[in-house]
Parts: sequence; C-alpha cells; structure tokens
Amino acid sequence: MKKTEDLKVMLKEAGILFVITLFSGLMLGFVYELTKEPIRLQEERAVQEACAAVFQDAAAFEELAYEPDEDLRVQLSAQGVRIGSVYEARDTAGSLMGYVIESASTEGYGGNIVLYLGVALDGTLNDISILEISETPGLGMKAEEVLAPQFHGRRAEAFTYTKSGSRGDSEIDAISGATVTTSAVTEAVNGGLKVAAELIEGGGSHE
Repeated sequence: MKKTEDLKVMLKEAGILFVITLFSGLMLGFVYELTKEPIRLQEERAVQEACAAVFQDAAAFEELAYEPDEDLRVQLSAQGVRIGSVYEARDTAGSLMGYVIESASTEGYGGNIVLYLGVALDGTLNDISILEISETPGLGMKAEEVLAPQFHGRRAEAFTYTKSGSRGDSEIDAISGATVTTSAVTEAVNGGLKVAAELIEGGGSHE
C-alpha cells in the first residue's frame, strides 16, 4: 500500500513539474516573440547610427554580403585584422557614395579593437568610430579621443604612426605610452581601407 501511495505522490509531483516546465517554456516563447521585433529594430537603428557617425552625408546604408578574395584575406590575417559587416553608403537618390566597413584588430593591448570606417568613392577616409576597446585606462582608452580625429578627411592607401609628430596625410601621431593600441587601431584602419579599395576598384562588386 505504501509503495502505491509513494508512486501516486511521485506521479503527482512529476505532473506538477511538467505543467510548470510547460508553462515556463510557453511564457519564454511568448516573451521572445514579443521582444524579437523591437530588439531587431533597435539593433538595426544602432547600426544605422554607427554608420552615420562615419559617413554623415549618406542618407541610407545597405549591408553587403562581402567576402575578401584569398590574397586580401591572407594580407588581412597577417595584419591581425578581421573584417566584419560592410555597408554601401547611399544618398537620398539612392546613388552609391562609398562604403562603411567594420574592421577589428586582434592585436590590441587588452583584447580586440573594433571600429567602423567610412570611405568615399575617391578613397577619402571620412571618419572612424571605435565600437569596442578594452585597453589600459588613461592611455589606450584615449584612442577614440586622440586617434580617431586624426583620420578625419584624410586620403591615403595606408597609414603609419609616428612618435615625433606627423608630417603628412598618411602619418598619425601615436598615443604617448600606448604604442600597441595605436598600432592596432592603425592596422584596423589600413585593413578597412584595403577592403574599400577592392570594392571601389571592382565597381562595388562583391562575392
């Protein structure tokens, strides 16, 4: 008799647990469906804002299904650079103005440095915006404040950095005491410029 009663208790508890689990699953599914679209719109808005920060004259940005060719992929890898999303920047009439490229350096002092750069069709680097950085407080963390403005409106195939004062459009003043950060940001920018050059040369074609 006791075994029968124990079995009934176990079945009852299992049934209660099943109902709770089922209800929780249904609620999670409901919440996911309820928040999925607002989250997507929020992420989309954040991307548009990030793109606009480096290509202010553009009216809209359209993502490309971009993959660098093998030679460029090898070059980028050697630089410690990974390319993320790539967007076409278009004016109000829908004409192509240039590109916004997400570029990341894996060579930062405290981890990856991820930035966006906006490049016009004539190769001019409009601006860069640093999205992710985890460098030394007070030194490398000044990259957005000290380095980013130096790239504004410059045109160069590649940038170098100097500790003795820049003397041309292709030179950037390094952050004092944060050479590793300066190098990582510069390489991320140079990697993005190579992608932009490939796209511009190919007339916007992509794989």
